[in-house]
Amino acid sequence: MAFTPFDFNEAINQRRDHAADGLRHGSPVVGVSCKEGLAILTVRRSQRKVFEIYDRLIYSAIGNQSDIEAVRLGAVDLAAREGFERSPDDVTAQRLVGFSLSPALKNVFRDQFRAPSVIRAMFGELGDQPGDDMLFILNYDGEFSLHSGRAAVAGSPEAEDAMLREMEGLDAVPQLDAALALALRAWGAGVAALQRRFADGDEDEGGTAAGGALEDALRDELSHANVEIGILERQVARDARFRLLTADETASLTAPYRVVSTLSAEDGEEER
Repeated sequence: MAFTPFDFNEAINQRRDHAADGLRHGSPVVGVSCKEGLAILTVRRSQRKVFEIYDRLIYSAIGNQSDIEAVRLGAVDLAAREGFERSPDDVTAQRLVGFSLSPALKNVFRDQFRAPSVIRAMFGELGDQPGDDMLFILNYDGEFSLHSGRAAVAGSPEAEDAMLREMEGLDAVPQLDAALALALRAWGAGVAALQRRFADGDEDEGGTAAGGALEDALRDELSHANVEIGILERQVARDARFRLLTADETASLTAPYRVVSTLSAEDGEEER
């Protein structure tokens, strides 16, 4: 039986819908450059989501865990081999994403005999100065884009737009605390937008998330999940630039959205 261009386009659309449906429930990811370095923030319930790829490279993603891990391992292997065979200075996000990972994902996406990858990834590269930092977003179909200063990954374009709008007030080169506070609010804006987008099948009409909806989303999610923040530090005495912020370091960031029990002593006695 002949395979027409219409059949091919229909198959591509079906694969695109399949991948998009798999991304809709992913916890958004926010990347932000600041004076102290380059940070990626997300919220997770179980498995870790932010990783070091190489000395100046950081990675996170949403999608199927197997695809997220496959891309991570592929990136780590490519970076290590590039650094060994050529030079550590040759290991860049541009080379990894543009010349290796993107073509591989494109091949998988167009191969009708293989399941499409379900992933939308963020790669960050730390520069010597904040203006040199780069953030790449890599899609399941191999398409990628370069961003400067801040970037967002979520399960719908509307959610990503809401996240970026929430960060519009961020200084060009913010301090780490200010950058993370606004990044967390941007994450909440993304979740609120996703909830509106997929509630009863209604389309999100855009616009910045209302403050109440944003804060409600943060309070609800942080009641059973934890903020995860990885940072590539610009000025460090140790060899490794990457580290994950500890719970103590993120406590003040999440405190405004944590639900605190207000039971009185008498209430407690009644409960017993």
